[in-house]
Amino acid sequence: MTTAPLPYRVTAVSAETADCVSLEVAPVGRALSEFSPGRFAMVYAFGVGEVPISVSATGDAHRLVHTIRSIGAVTDALCRLRAGDAIGLRGPYGTGWDLDAAAGLDVLVVAGGIGLAPLRPVVRHVLDHPGHYGGLRVLIGARTPEDLLYGEELEHWRRTSAQVEVTVDRPGPGWRGSVGVVTTLLDRVDWRPDRTAALICGPEVMIRHTARALLIRGLPARRIQVSLERNMRCGTGHCGHCQLGPLLLCRDGPVVGYDRARPLLAVREL
Repeated sequence: MTTAPLPYRVTAVSAETADCVSLEVAPVGRALSEFSPGRFAMVYAFGVGEVPISVSATGDAHRLVHTIRSIGAVTDALCRLRAGDAIGLRGPYGTGWDLDAAAGLDVLVVAGGIGLAPLRPVVRHVLDHPGHYGGLRVLIGARTPEDLLYGEELEHWRRTSAQVEVTVDRPGPGWRGSVGVVTTLLDRVDWRPDRTAALICGPEVMIRHTARALLIRGLPARRIQVSLERNMRCGTGHCGHCQLGPLLLCRDGPVVGYDRARPLLAVREL
């Protein structure tokens, strides 16, 4: 882990939606240490600022992919980059998905919106290691069909052994899929609470409702992992902006066991 940004070069840009892009980057010189699924980098747009972005894919020779949604000055600057442009990266930071804890179990991935980005490496990992896990179920919610990430890759996942279900809040013309919140998909896939590990990422309200629905169906909180994001600033646990009770999410998260996160999320003041 480094606390000073290292120079990286944008090697490819993929437009995912109207306000999301995926940047593939490679080190100009020294590379950051290896990222495990769920961990994040502080991504620096020169002259503008930096933001925490989870890695959405890793490649050979330290190549990384960050999927970024334009929601402010820094992310807007990053979304306007082109191949050949330079950025700064520091990290890796935070905790990743505990995939060892899911070994031998079915894996249930539940993503809301851009929350699919930190979970994409999990799906790829499980598909690449079929002997280590049971079945794979992927549930995805988005605002509209146009806001769905990784369209071609979703079709590839459907052609594997994974069960993939998608729902949207507002369907457009020609949409033939499900409409509603992502929790409505829980009863559309075959899963058993006694042999399943769940991984959830998305807006905090979606995480709370999804985790509650899983608990009601009998899944223990200790087998639910959630990725939480507050207002991270430093990435090193010093500034306190990402505090959630006793946790500093840039250091103690973003991935937290729900048995630990549940009582904290229940306190309105936090």
